Amino acid sequence: MLKATLRSFLAHKGRLLLSALAIVLSVAFVAGSLIFSDTVTRTFDRLFASTSADVTVEPKEDLKSSVPTGAVQTVPAALKDQVAEVDGVADTHADVSVQNIVVVDSHHKSVGPTTGAPTIATDWYLTPRSPVKLTSGHAPQGAGQALLDADTADKKHVRIGDTLTVQAQPGTFEVEIVGIATFTTTNPGAALVFLDPSVAAKELLGSAAKATSISVDAAQGVTDAELKSRVGAAIGTGTYDLKTADEQAKSSAADLGGFLDVIKYVMLGFAGIATLVGVFLIVNTFSMLIAQRTRELGLLRALGADRRQVRRSVLTEATLLGLVGSTLGLGAGIGLAFGLIKLMSAFGMNLKATEMVIGWGTPVAAYVVGVGVTFVAAYLPARRAATVSPMAALADAEIAGVGKPLKVRAIVGGVVGALGAAALAGCATATKTASSASLLGLGVVLTLIATVIAGPLLVRPVIRVLGGAFPALFGPVGRMSQRNALRNPRRTGATAAALMVGLALVGGMSVASASMSKSFDQQIDKTLGADFVIQNSNFLPFTQEITDKVRATDGVGLVVRQRFAAVAVRLPDGRRITTTAAGYDPQVDDVAHVAYKGGDTAAALAAGSLGMDATFAADHKVRLGSVVPVEFQGGKTAEMKVGALTDQDGSGGFGTQGGLFFGIGTVEKYVPGGQDSSLYVNRTAGTSADRLRANLERTLAPFPQVQVRDQADYKKLVHDQIAVLLYLVYALLGLAIVIAVLGVVNTLALSVVERTREIGLLRAIGLARRQLRRMIRLESVVIAVFGAVLGLALGLVWGVCVQQVLALQGMKALAIPWGTIVAVVIGSAVVGIVAALLPALRASRMNVLAAIAHE
Repeated sequence: MLKATLRSFLAHKGRLLLSALAIVLSVAFVAGSLIFSDTVTRTFDRLFASTSADVTVEPKEDLKSSVPTGAVQTVPAALKDQVAEVDGVADTHADVSVQNIVVVDSHHKSVGPTTGAPTIATDWYLTPRSPVKLTSGHAPQGAGQALLDADTADKKHVRIGDTLTVQAQPGTFEVEIVGIATFTTTNPGAALVFLDPSVAAKELLGSAAKATSISVDAAQGVTDAELKSRVGAAIGTGTYDLKTADEQAKSSAADLGGFLDVIKYVMLGFAGIATLVGVFLIVNTFSMLIAQRTRELGLLRALGADRRQVRRSVLTEATLLGLVGSTLGLGAGIGLAFGLIKLMSAFGMNLKATEMVIGWGTPVAAYVVGVGVTFVAAYLPARRAATVSPMAALADAEIAGVGKPLKVRAIVGGVVGALGAAALAGCATATKTASSASLLGLGVVLTLIATVIAGPLLVRPVIRVLGGAFPALFGPVGRMSQRNALRNPRRTGATAAALMVGLALVGGMSVASASMSKSFDQQIDKTLGADFVIQNSNFLPFTQEITDKVRATDGVGLVVRQRFAAVAVRLPDGRRITTTAAGYDPQVDDVAHVAYKGGDTAAALAAGSLGMDATFAADHKVRLGSVVPVEFQGGKTAEMKVGALTDQDGSGGFGTQGGLFFGIGTVEKYVPGGQDSSLYVNRTAGTSADRLRANLERTLAPFPQVQVRDQADYKKLVHDQIAVLLYLVYALLGLAIVIAVLGVVNTLALSVVERTREIGLLRAIGLARRQLRRMIRLESVVIAVFGAVLGLALGLVWGVCVQQVLALQGMKALAIPWGTIVAVVIGSAVVGIVAALLPALRASRMNVLAAIAHE
C-alpha cells in the first residue's frame, strides 16, 4: 500500500503541486510574519537593554492620551543632586529629550522622517550606553550649535555648516550643524538632533530647572533592583516612576509592540485567507482525484486492501503534499521576512538581514499549519475513498457525487443559514455597539459556512440564469458549457467557493467604507462651519508661534483653538474612565454647529464646567448639573460640573470616548505647556476664501508640517484614510483570486482528464479545436461569475450589517458602491477566462483516436 501510495502521489505531482501552492502561500505568510516580528523584537530588545540606565527616574504618568497633546511631563533638574546623595549611586544625569519639535532646513523643508517615526531633540551626553558616536565634526558647544544623526543627514542632504531651524514649544531657534553622529546600534528610524547639555533644557523645555528624566548609574556591587529601592526611599514613589534597566527596556519594547502587532496581524490575516481558500482547493482536488481513481481503488479493495488502508493511503498522500508545501512555504517565508527587513530599511529602520531570527517555533508553526490544513482538508475525500466497493473495479463507475441527493446539505445549510440570519438580524436591531459587533461576527461566520454548505444547491438555478444566454450567443458550444458546469453541483460549488470568500470580504468592506465616507461627508457638512482648518499633516500638535502667526495673517477674522488633554473621570456608576478631552475657545459656535440635548456652549466652556456626550452620560447615570471628579495628567484634580450634554450624531463628537470638552482655559490651568492641535479660521468681511487661503499658505510656508484645509480638503483627507483600509482588503482579494485561479485551473484540468473519452467523441463528430477551447472557457467563466455573484450577495448583506454597527457610532449613511460591484463581476469573468487558458489548450491538443480509446 505504501508503494502504491507513493506511486499515485508521484503520478499526479503536477496537479498536486497546484494545490501545494495554496499551502506554500499560507505557510509563507505565517513563517514570514513570525520571523520578521522575532527579528525586530530581538533587535530592539538588545537596543533598549544596552541603552537603558541602571535606574531611570521619570514623572509619574497615570494617564496616557490616545491623541497627542504636545505637553511634556518633567521632573526638577535639581532632583539629580538629591539622587546623587543616595548610597550606591555612582553617577547621575538630568536627561532632556523631547519629541514635540519640528526641524526644517533653509528651504522650509522638513528634516524629520516621513514614515511616522519621531523627530527627537536631546542633550549630547555620551556614556558607554549611548546608541551613537561622534564620527565627524565636534560636539555642540553653547547655544546655536547641534549634531544630527548620519542617516537623517544623508537622507535629507544636510552637511556640517548647514543651518537648521528647530520649532520647539518654548520657541523657534536656529542651530548650525557642527558634527554628525552615527548609530552604533539599530537605527529605529527616528531623526535625532543633539544640543549642548548646558542649553538643551532652556531651549526645549523653557527652563534650565527642568529635565525629562534622571539617569542613575549603580556603584559596583549594587544591583539595579537594590538601587531602585534606595532611590525610591529617598525621593518617594508617589510623584515619580522608577524603572530598572530591564523594566525600562520592557516598557520601550511594549511601546514598539503596537507597531509590530499591526504588521504581524496583517500578515496573519493574509495567511488566514490563503489557508481558508486553500482548503476548498485541496478538498476539490482530492475529491476529483478519488473520483477518477474509483476503479483503481476498487481494484485495491478487491486485492484485499481494507477500508482503513485505503483511507490511510489517501491521508498519506495529503501528508506528503503538506510536507512539500510546508517546506517550500518555510523557504518562501524566510524570503518574505528578508524582503520586509529590506523594506523597513527603506523606511529608515535599519535592521540587519544577517541577524534574522528563526526561532524553533517558526518551523513548528509552519509545519503544523501546512500539514494540519492539508490533512484536515483531505479527510472527507479520504473517508469517501474508503467507501469504494470492490465491485467498482469491474464496472465503469459513475463519477462520485454526481447523482447523489443534496438533502443533507439542504438541511444543514438551512439550519446554519437561519442561525446566521438571526444573528445578523440581531446585529441590525441591537442598541449597544459591543453586542451588535459580537452578533455581526457570529452572523458573518455562520452565513459563510451556510453558503459554503448550501452552495451546490444554488448551482443549478443560478447557473441556468447566468448561462441562459450562452445557447443563443454560442450555439451548441454554449449549451454544452452550461451543462458541463451543471453536471456536478458539488464540484462547481466547491470551485466557486474559493472565489466567493474573497469577494464576500471585498463586497462587505466596500459597502462599509463607502458608508463611512458618505457619513463623514455628511457630518463635515453638518458640523464644520469654519472657512479653514489649520492642522499638522500627521495630526500632531504645533507650537504657539504658529497660532500667533495665523492670528496676525491679513484677512483672518476669527481663530478658535482646539487643544487636547488626557483625563480620567469618575462617574456616578462607580466607573473610572480614562479618555481624551478637548479644550476650545468660547467662540466655538462660530466655527462648528453643535447640537445639544441640554445646556449650551457657554455653560460647557465656563470655568469649572465641562460638556459630555448625552448617550455616554445616560449610560453612566450622569445628569445635567452633575458634578464629577476629573483627574489630569501630572496629578492635578478638579470637581467639574456637567454644563451641557451634546447630541453626538449632530455635533460630530468632541474628543474621544465620552465626548468630553471644556474651555481652553481649563486645559491651560491643569495641563500647562500643551500645544494646539487645530485652529478653526474664519475670514473677515470683504476677504475672499481664495485670498485668505493664499495669505495663510504664505504665512505658514516656514512650517511645512502644517496644512491649510477647507471642507473639500477635509473630506479628501478622510477618504484617503479610509482608502488605506480598502487597499489592504484589495490585497487580500488579490491573494484570494490567485488561489481561486489555481482552484479553477485544477478543477478544469482534472475535468478534462475525466472527460477525455467524451472530448474525443465530440472531436470525432466535428467539434473544432477552437470550439472546444471556447466551451471550456465559457464553463470557467460561468463558474467564476457564479462565485462572484454568491460572494457579492453575501458581502452586500455583511456590509449593510456593518453599517448598522457604525450607525450606533453616529455614521448613519448607507452607500452601495455599485461601480465597484460591477467591476468585480466583470473582473471575475476575466479571471475565468485566464484560468481556462491552459486546460483548454491541453484539451484541444488531444489525439482524437487516443482520447476515444481512453478508459
